[in-house]
Amino acid sequence: MICGPFVRSTVRSLIVSMTLVISSLSFAGQSFPTGPRAEMTPGSLCQQSRAFRYPERIRYCDRNVDSRLKNEIIREYDQEFGYAVRSMPRRDFKIDHFIPLCAGGSNNKDNLWPQHESIYLITDPLEPLVCEKMSEGSLSQAEAVQLIREAKSDLTKVESILLQIEAL
Repeated sequence: MICGPFVRSTVRSLIVSMTLVISSLSFAGQSFPTGPRAEMTPGSLCQQSRAFRYPERIRYCDRNVDSRLKNEIIREYDQEFGYAVRSMPRRDFKIDHFIPLCAGGSNNKDNLWPQHESIYLITDPLEPLVCEKMSEGSLSQAEAVQLIREAKSDLTKVESILLQIEAL
């Protein structure tokens, strides 16, 4: 989806506001992850698809994550890192592809993590923009993956990364 300057400006303002709220939280004892944990979710690329996209011809995997795997990921994040995702409303979370499918990410467990709504409101605007630029050929998959990793690992960088991508 291609957005006009007003929509992008409004989205950017929302992201700044949400980032300030999230960054003001004390992350000690946080009941949900604010980013994927590298030990469990380093990210992975699609390897098993015959579908290719973009001028770079990157592999594209269809969305395919079953409920059992989603529940397993939530349980493991809670057990390994002391979160309380299972005790929170399930509708407040999605299982996010660390490297988005549109950027060539996989459905493998090592590319999935439980993302709270307050986090995906900040990071989700990056994904269609990154993939739009990949489609235009102005952003390589390697560059896109690096920018997504950086943004999802440090929410304070999302706004500057959005501006960087928009400038391409």
